[in-house]
Amino acid sequence: MDQLLTGLKVIDAASFLAGPGAATVLGDYGADVIKVEPPGGDGYRTLSAPYRVDYNWMLTSRNKRSIAIDLTQVAGQAVLQKLLGDADVFVVNYFDDQLARFGIDYERVRTLNPGIIFARLSAYGSRGPEADKRGFDSTGWWARTGMMDLVRDQGQAPVMGAPGFGDHSSAMSLFGAIMLGLYRRERTGEDCFVETSLLANGVWANGMQVQGAIAGFDLGRLRQEKGLQNPFTSVFATGDGRHVLLAVINVMKEWPRLCRALDREQWLGDERFADFRTLMRHRLALKALMADVFAALSLAEVRARLEAEQVTFSVVQNLDEVIEDPQARAAGVVVETGSEDPDYRLTVASPIEMRGVAKRAPGGAPAVGEHSIEILRALGHTAEEIAQLLEQGAVVGT
Repeated sequence: MDQLLTGLKVIDAASFLAGPGAATVLGDYGADVIKVEPPGGDGYRTLSAPYRVDYNWMLTSRNKRSIAIDLTQVAGQAVLQKLLGDADVFVVNYFDDQLARFGIDYERVRTLNPGIIFARLSAYGSRGPEADKRGFDSTGWWARTGMMDLVRDQGQAPVMGAPGFGDHSSAMSLFGAIMLGLYRRERTGEDCFVETSLLANGVWANGMQVQGAIAGFDLGRLRQEKGLQNPFTSVFATGDGRHVLLAVINVMKEWPRLCRALDREQWLGDERFADFRTLMRHRLALKALMADVFAALSLAEVRARLEAEQVTFSVVQNLDEVIEDPQARAAGVVVETGSEDPDYRLTVASPIEMRGVAKRAPGGAPAVGEHSIEILRALGHTAEEIAQLLEQGAVVGT
């Protein structure tokens, strides 16, 4: 069955996560995504646990075809340029000097294929003194943007984020940029260069706090200097070793509900908590009182009480719980693959849906150069030409 983007040809020459992730979403909606990787395979293939080196690769490279090309060889560059000749989208995360060296910079590509959408992901953007600086989401998205500094309490050192935090969100921005480029091409017939960066996405993700600092309200400084704590947006430990996060934003409206949920309606008459201003002056005392109540209850009891009073909260789930979360499964966030591989029975769906439009079922990820010969034949190469490319190592695969 055709999907929305059936017939769209995407050349994914990016590596690791954010750039390829955008191509994954295009593939989910039916695009033919050809993964270009070096003869030894994309380095991202090995970024997993020692016992199973490809589970990250399975997520970001599902439903793609692979051709392995040596771009240091002129013959390999010629193959990629031929691939680009009738492509709709070209996804890269190379530096400018690499693009020029391989003959795939924007000016060259647009002469090969007027109308192509050239989509680039970088760490710090394509302008400025650090345009050619290497970076990952841990550096460009997490540490550089103020988020890492914010996620700590007074006196604590900054904490590391989990791998992929910034990459996956940046992938969605690049996907959006690509679709914007395709829309522009639909209207004008013109090619375009679209891009985003880990830095731009990180500052955008942290935008509320950054805009606050611009206005003179530096949440990070207040937290570090004054130990700013809000009991209504804090994490509390339960008696059985679990944790819940409260998100009580409209405090005075939800305050009575919270008191009832914790079986502490006497707090409603406590002069320390008479109004919001007074309550926040005594916030540390209140937080300690709340912590004692939570610590005397099991997670099941806490969940039942808060849900009964419609207090906004979430259990701090572990990864096993995320996988089996009934809501995540029902909402199509974690989906079945139909694979016989026990390590790939489920996968994470791309996070957008269009009602009435089906996504492609999540298939497997390709082996290195698994489709090289198939792709070369489709480009019109003869058997002799294919044999020669394989013999000289310009292309690798089966």
